[in-house]
Amino acid sequence: MRRNRTLMTEFILLGLANHRELQIFLFTLFLTIYMVTVAGNLGMIALIQANARLHTPMYFFLSNLSFVDLCFSSNVTPKMLEIFLSEKKSISYPACLVQCYLFIALVHVELYILAVMAFDRYMAICNPLLYGSRMSKSVCSFLITVPYVYGALTGLMETMWTYNLAFCGPSEINHLYCADPPLIKLACSDTYNKEVSMFVVAGFNFTYPLLIILISYLYIFPATLRICSTEGRRKAFSTCGSHLTAVTIFYSALFFMYLRRPSEESVEQGKMVAVFYTTVIPMLNPMIYSLRNKDVKEALCKELFKRKLFSK
Repeated sequence: MRRNRTLMTEFILLGLANHRELQIFLFTLFLTIYMVTVAGNLGMIALIQANARLHTPMYFFLSNLSFVDLCFSSNVTPKMLEIFLSEKKSISYPACLVQCYLFIALVHVELYILAVMAFDRYMAICNPLLYGSRMSKSVCSFLITVPYVYGALTGLMETMWTYNLAFCGPSEINHLYCADPPLIKLACSDTYNKEVSMFVVAGFNFTYPLLIILISYLYIFPATLRICSTEGRRKAFSTCGSHLTAVTIFYSALFFMYLRRPSEESVEQGKMVAVFYTTVIPMLNPMIYSLRNKDVKEALCKELFKRKLFSK
């Protein structure tokens, strides 16, 4: 088994299309999406850093969400763009494992950052008088460090299970990137432990953060309705609406992709969802938070006005 695994030096990523004309169109489309993603997420991070009004726990967590989205898209999209234009659509075995590791790690980081953001909204809306002391700088640093450490360790564990699989051929991965379900289909060794691990880890880590989010909002919604001022109620609904939109889109794609046993049909369907999941969602999150958030829009207008003023 070990000898067979070491002989597998590369995989072939089949991607989305075989027709040259369609590949050029897809390259142009996804390059544009990636450029918007990079600009949007870097812009969000820069805006939050530059504007003192946005130096609050909520925007601190949002800047980390933008950073994770940027890393997530950059892990997949550049290789996907290369495959659209190259004749040999290959990825080396070590690079495949690295891509698989980063994908799993970043997914789990984002899951728990979304849960932390829900907890932050709970503290801000349900305990406003204690918010400043409870959500101190040290507490926020701890809350954001835990997802990164946990995601890194989970990604390492799952990647080691993949590394222990033997791949004897064929080497064609019916996907856009190195992902667990299509890799499991290629393995010629027993995949039971890997599949059980994938379902247990995915089931727990999708459910636990979602439970935190749901419980937080069970308290948030009644508290929001009790807010006397119209402006305060509108602001609470605005920030919560942005967060819930991001959570709904993210979880919908995740559940569709991973909580099913790998098969030819599920891999093919998962590939189509992965297009949306790996390229569109990281682009949408900055838009969701900027278009629905008055503070972000005001900060953006202020920064644009300052730039226009200095340019004169």
